[in-house]
Amino acid sequence: MHVMKRRAVVAGLALSAALPAPLLANAGFAAWRDQFAARARAAGLSTQAVKALGQAEFLPSVVKSDAKPAETTRSLRDYIQSAASPQRIKGGQRALSRYPTLLKKIERKYGVPKEVVVAIWGMESSFGAVRGSTPVLSTLATLAYEGRRRDLFEAELLAALKILSAGDVSATRMRGSYAGAMGHTQFMPSSFLTHAVDFNRDGRRDIWSDDPTDALASTAAYLSAKGWKKGQPWAVEVRLPKGFDLAVTGRVFPRRLRDWAKIGVTDTQGRALKGNAQGALILPAGPDGPVFMIFQNFHVLKTYNYADSYVIGVGHLSDRLAGRGPIVSGYPKRPWGMSRGDRQELQKRLNALGFKAGRPDGVIGEKGRAAIRAYEQARGLRVTGVPSADLLARLRS
Repeated sequence: MHVMKRRAVVAGLALSAALPAPLLANAGFAAWRDQFAARARAAGLSTQAVKALGQAEFLPSVVKSDAKPAETTRSLRDYIQSAASPQRIKGGQRALSRYPTLLKKIERKYGVPKEVVVAIWGMESSFGAVRGSTPVLSTLATLAYEGRRRDLFEAELLAALKILSAGDVSATRMRGSYAGAMGHTQFMPSSFLTHAVDFNRDGRRDIWSDDPTDALASTAAYLSAKGWKKGQPWAVEVRLPKGFDLAVTGRVFPRRLRDWAKIGVTDTQGRALKGNAQGALILPAGPDGPVFMIFQNFHVLKTYNYADSYVIGVGHLSDRLAGRGPIVSGYPKRPWGMSRGDRQELQKRLNALGFKAGRPDGVIGEKGRAAIRAYEQARGLRVTGVPSADLLARLRS
């Protein structure tokens, strides 16, 4: 290395060491932002959109919030009770009463029940009351620069700039959540580009205004495009017989309802299941908590938010808005017979052995159960996919 260059590097390192971390982050962010702006110009985006990107700021609070989503930091019981709280049910009923004609038109066009659309509206923004106030360009640029999911958020940032270029909204009005989700039903920019509709035909797909028309219709359009099956529930709560083999539970093991009935699965009233619809059993809080028979529409809702607790929250709220009753089963204090710390340790130990159990958050869903099955198969054990204290003890040995 040339002597003068080496001196410059040493001087730069000394200066970096003397600067506070926020200043270093902001300096690095500004350089990254300028590079991304060049990419946006090369992609043919409008001068106005690229100029708006130049005003984006680094937001440390966004990084902190993104690391702790509510779906994995709260128990299923607390999450569901909040999702279908008396206040939220009343809010949904008011929404159904306030927009009967609009919601009927949306349901008729897209085949998605109005209660499902309203439930998502309630979950995402409390029926428009909390749509997010953070500048979307700053949010997405921060998360892209932070790097944990850089490819994802760079793609979303580019999509947001395309929205600006199309003229659907101004940069000033483009505000949203800590994750960059926008409007009444919290669309990510890429989903907006593909699925948003101008339902009121005013020339713009406006999900940000006080009028929820385009946002609610866009939500139904999205679910329809993802394969919503008209006339089929998202799930129903069921009961398992004593001694039921939990190895056959999980989203990857669907059967016809009448075949589940043959091995003793009933509804919560003890009545036999009937029909040829394909359903699978999930145990989001273990076998001692609520057990759900899930259908195609459960998977469609997961494309909106991948967390099972979110899907159950939206689905249950929609059921309550349609006049159906509360979840019957209680919630165990120790799902799967283990503390949260034990469940996190189980995930960590599986991950350490190369069995991908996901982030060690204590929520053992389909990914965790798949990791357990892979571990059991590799060790020559009976393949069940069931988390337990005995399995944890084996992993510790």
